[in-house]
Amino acid sequence: MKTISRTQVGSNPGRSRLHNKQLVLQCVRELERAGRAQIARTTKLSTQAVSNIIGELQAEGLLSDVGRQSSGRGLPAIQYSICTSAAYALGIEIRSDAVIAAVVDLGGVTIVSDRISLSDSRPAEVAAVVRRMRRTILKKAGVSAKALLGVGIVMPGPFGRVGLCDAGQSTFAGWEDTDAHSLFSDALKVPVVVEHDTIAAVFAEHVSGSATQLDSFAYIYFGTGIGLGVMSNGKVLRGAFGNAGELGHMVVERGGNRCACGNEGCLETYVSRFSLSEYLAKHNIKASYGEQLNLLYKDQNKHVLNWLNDACEPLAQTIGIIENLFDPQCIILGGAMPDVLIDHMIEHVELPTGSIANRTDRTIPRLLRGSSGRMSATLGGAAIIINDFFVPRIEAA
Repeated sequence: MKTISRTQVGSNPGRSRLHNKQLVLQCVRELERAGRAQIARTTKLSTQAVSNIIGELQAEGLLSDVGRQSSGRGLPAIQYSICTSAAYALGIEIRSDAVIAAVVDLGGVTIVSDRISLSDSRPAEVAAVVRRMRRTILKKAGVSAKALLGVGIVMPGPFGRVGLCDAGQSTFAGWEDTDAHSLFSDALKVPVVVEHDTIAAVFAEHVSGSATQLDSFAYIYFGTGIGLGVMSNGKVLRGAFGNAGELGHMVVERGGNRCACGNEGCLETYVSRFSLSEYLAKHNIKASYGEQLNLLYKDQNKHVLNWLNDACEPLAQTIGIIENLFDPQCIILGGAMPDVLIDHMIEHVELPTGSIANRTDRTIPRLLRGSSGRMSATLGGAAIIINDFFVPRIEAA
């Protein structure tokens, strides 16, 4: 049985009722199933308060009775679990050439996903596509609009007018002065959260991926470029303007490869899907999609293997910097890079010994592969909505 990884407590006399309800939901979610007494001990709420809240949550269809469990003397305690079909979240990822969506239940299970090609990435056109996507995918999932908690919109950064705008390979023009939250809120008429794709991928791994048992981890996200997401003690680092983690434009070799951002030696020019595609193109190999890269690796294509070997050194340097800066439990590698290529890098990268992560008491590897795959950011959009639903909105006294 799981244990609660983040300790929050309720307040019996006058604290927010919503806070305590979310606290009970969070407790049951993390323990997977729990009885009244166990919930009361964990949340520091009275047993009577827990009983009242459980009654409300059952009436709302959010908790279900899953039988009794004996814990010694007396009548076995009734156990409760989350009713995962009570509500849903919609994640929508906007890429320069496509809009991808997924409907996810409260347990983090994907009900259905879909993709629409995008020929025009200007704001108004994207908003129209997103509106149409929301309508069609809910119909495919058989989910009522009333059961939808909200929509997590995921986009590549950076946000706003910055020195990297119109330069990186993962950005698209025309959005610098657009209030994306207002645009999509007006288009969808439901609660909307707009998030950086890397941050969304962090939530995907935390809610239902490789980091469900972790509260402090770093995530290297392979999109077209490469980004970094950091969760520390259950909270995600976003930065002043939502652009924290532009890892791809960290210089790893002075005077190195010329980057579209204007710098030389950026990580993105050595370790990213875009850099791999460019490298293969120099050898007259056109391969930008995951299946194409999978087949090349399966055939042990020498150019793919050479690129992987060359990528390991700057990746190792990057890993050491991330570990010493953020002290994560581990670093997860994931996103749109094929799993076989990520596994190769994890196996062959020479991890720096001069790192605070090089501990003798480690219980998990320093590097793990994410389990959400190329849908990481899309699923992360839904995961953010689900996470907000479960996590109490105010701090306990």
